[in-house]
Amino acid sequence: MTSKSSGHTGSGAVGLVREGALARVRLGTGHRANALGRRDWEALGALFRDLAADESLAAVIVAGRGATSFSAGSDMREWLAAEPADIDASFAAMEDALTAIEQLPVPVVAQVRGTAAGAGCQLACACDLRVIADDAQMGMPIARWGILVPPPFAARVALLTGPAAARDLLLTGRLVTGEEAARIGLATAAVPDDRLEAETDAIVARITAQPTAAVRAAKRSIDALLAPARDHLRGLPVGPAADYAALQKGLSTFLSRTITATG
Repeated sequence: MTSKSSGHTGSGAVGLVREGALARVRLGTGHRANALGRRDWEALGALFRDLAADESLAAVIVAGRGATSFSAGSDMREWLAAEPADIDASFAAMEDALTAIEQLPVPVVAQVRGTAAGAGCQLACACDLRVIADDAQMGMPIARWGILVPPPFAARVALLTGPAAARDLLLTGRLVTGEEAARIGLATAAVPDDRLEAETDAIVARITAQPTAAVRAAKRSIDALLAPARDHLRGLPVGPAADYAALQKGLSTFLSRTITATG
């Protein structure tokens, strides 16, 4: 087994370990629920574009660093007092990374422990399969921050769950357990936490036991079915990422409470 960093970020929040034809991507630093900043999203997108050119690659597993969280999404501390253009650029970097994951020619499996919320949920949804601990949580609690849900975000959830469940998750912002996520289609399978890594590895082993060319063709055919919807949504005019005044107010309140609680 060989190990190396992604080589695309100075923050160390995106890591890569190669095990032959398998790549393991690690998210975050193990702190702050593995939230990702703009540079981290840029690094993640660059990493997956590099992986796409690797013909020896058979599958990718994406997991959060440490034992407590997949990813709580974007590091919103960057957005406090930020200019709207900078916040929009952060969302653009995020969407670019998610697209790079979706366009990888080989299967990507998310291994979800702890929390996958907001952009973290989107990241898991961009993967082909999601194996989640039954006591983990997934969801899109972003409207409360004044974030204006873009069509690609809504589509990633709705294509998995159907529009009714997507409306529930996006409009209420509630988080669902791993068991419910699997029941509504948001996750592929829910397993006990102590079996999460073994079950993920077992699924990937079944994938990589097939001829790589056949697996790539299967993913390519499914992507061809989804491409019209994805391409249409990505071609829509890009509006503002948030109600910036509401976002700044919410962030200020949240961070002041966090400082008070930890102080």
